[in-house]
Amino acid sequence: QVQLVESGGGLVQAGGSLRLSCAASGRIISVVRMGWYRQAPGKQRELVATINNAGDIKIAESVQGRFTISRNNAEKTVYLQMNSLNCEDTAVYYCHADIVDIYGWGSPVEHWGQGTQVTVSS
Repeated sequence: QVQLVESGGGLVQAGGSLRLSCAASGRIISVVRMGWYRQAPGKQRELVATINNAGDIKIAESVQGRFTISRNNAEKTVYLQMNSLNCEDTAVYYCHADIVDIYGWGSPVEHWGQGTQVTVSS
């Protein structure tokens, strides 16, 4: 089965930076869209940024200008460079991908990573 493995989370001081990565593995035909969502304490899960196989990006207004999403198609990996972090960025960040695999009859299927904690201290 397809798996999404996240890395790069941790504790960072306000104003600092972190770089998250998410690598998809499995019998993948194509990654249609891949990116990040987050869920902060007391809030619903929200989109942070995603990028599709054409390079089209969706990004949350709250992180525009601070976060950058990029991808390595060959490695089926997406990155989230997070700069100028503030306390409101504290959340569990979840990798998300719409993936066509060999079992999906050509239709993309949603996959979620296990989540990685990002904590920004003041």
